[in-house]
Amino acid sequence: MFTRRRFLLTLPAVALSRHLAIAQSFTNPLKKKLAPPPPPTFVYFGTDTAKGVAKGIYLSRFDRATGHLTAPALVAATLRPSYLALSTPVAGRRRLYAVNAVPDASATVSSFQMDPATGALKPINQVTSAGAGPCYVSLDATGEVAFVANYVGSTIATYRVHPDGGLSEPVERIDYKNPKFGKRGPVSARQDVPHPHSVHLSPDNRFLLVNDLGSDRITVFALEADGHLGPPALFSNERAGCGPRHIAFHPNGRWVYSINEIDSTIDHFLWTTTSSRTEPQGLLVNTDFHIKTIAPDFPAAKNTAAELAISSDGNFLYASNRGEDTLVVFSIAPADGKLTLIQRISSGGKTPRHFTLDPSEHWLLCGNQDSATVTIFRRDGGTGHLGGPTQTLPLDSVMFTLFA
Repeated sequence: MFTRRRFLLTLPAVALSRHLAIAQSFTNPLKKKLAPPPPPTFVYFGTDTAKGVAKGIYLSRFDRATGHLTAPALVAATLRPSYLALSTPVAGRRRLYAVNAVPDASATVSSFQMDPATGALKPINQVTSAGAGPCYVSLDATGEVAFVANYVGSTIATYRVHPDGGLSEPVERIDYKNPKFGKRGPVSARQDVPHPHSVHLSPDNRFLLVNDLGSDRITVFALEADGHLGPPALFSNERAGCGPRHIAFHPNGRWVYSINEIDSTIDHFLWTTTSSRTEPQGLLVNTDFHIKTIAPDFPAAKNTAAELAISSDGNFLYASNRGEDTLVVFSIAPADGKLTLIQRISSGGKTPRHFTLDPSEHWLLCGNQDSATVTIFRRDGGTGHLGGPTQTLPLDSVMFTLFA
């Protein structure tokens, strides 16, 4: 019998080696290597140090595969870092900026260098916020200009960013008590003075939008060179006493959503700009659409709406309620941008001041300020629904959550 072994012995050495290689490739196919799990992501938390428990900015590592956070550790002792912003990488490193929300003229803005390997923060400098009670800090797309809103001091300020990441002294300080920014709203307990609550850049990096809770208006400034701003243009939803707090741009760049703190609503605006290089204008057109964030039977006076965020596919909007202590999910109509409520879920704690989606958008992290907890929710990208909390982590007086 002419067996396979005898056949192989008759082959020349070269042919034999080729035959064996081919046979091996069929009997022992190479297995595909499994992709390594994504590295843990850094998460920074800003806290309220006024209570004497929290000490500043805390750091956790977040496992994107499991949605699990490690115990937060203090990485920067600094007063009331209520809002944080992160730069794009500069020479492989990023800078973190924090407002120090002290409600008097001593308030400051702090800058830090971030260690890309450990997440540790090294102080760069600290400058005046140009007003009491700073509540928001942002950077333009170039990372060369910073903006701050001072809620208590009724001002906004602009800064140049030095090459080392530190901030200059204020380039401009704009006082919202100037009559050109409009009259106060009717809710005297909350709108006795102007309260700039956010300084948000437009997607094309040409305009700054400022929500003023005290006057029920959104101001639009054109960005000029070196941190200067053009003349203001004011826009309103024509509902006095709403209290604009924060905004979010839809991924299509045409729709703007504004969450109103006092009356717990969300407004829908259309956004358009002119192409003029000498006198550019950013315009907000009120669509007359607004929707409540709280349940119909929940007392409006016992709630203040807080944060909003839009999924990157543009299909869902998320918002938080302090008082009702809920997270709410809305679907966004692709034709006209109108919102429809699809879920209301407990935030898992008290006073969900701020929340954020993780980079994969599979998870949502919520800071519950008055229950001293961070809660993690699983997110279904298809339906937009949240599930959980899947983890509850202790951290005193959480005011802000930032992925890095």
